[in-house]
Amino acid sequence: MKELTIEATPENVDTVIEFVDEQLEEYGCGMKEQMAIEVAIDELFGNIAHYAYNPETGYATVQVDVLQDPLSVEITFIDNGKQYDPLAKEDPDTTLSVEDRPIGGMGILIVKKSMDAVNYEYKDGKNILTIKKNI
Repeated sequence: MKELTIEATPENVDTVIEFVDEQLEEYGCGMKEQMAIEVAIDELFGNIAHYAYNPETGYATVQVDVLQDPLSVEITFIDNGKQYDPLAKEDPDTTLSVEDRPIGGMGILIVKKSMDAVNYEYKDGKNILTIKKNI
């Protein structure tokens, strides 16, 4: 397992993506899967950066673990920010027009639809969100 602890700021999203991409390249991850993972990282780390510590800043840890049978990557985001389970919110109604749809929720819906598993837990004062993608 590889781990990166970094200040949770919007400017560091690209650094987190590069860190994960390095791990994915070692295992020959396909471009389609890699792009889905990058979108998920952008959404999830971006949410931590914008909301977890607001208005202050704090740190987040990103762990990358490659699993066998089937070959998959598991990425865990850990922060000490405000407790928030993004999976608890009801999915937006995509049958409504953009004008009629409330703001928010589409990013996490995309993550849920594009990953093979998404899990959240709050433990020991930490938000722990894990995504898994078969590669």
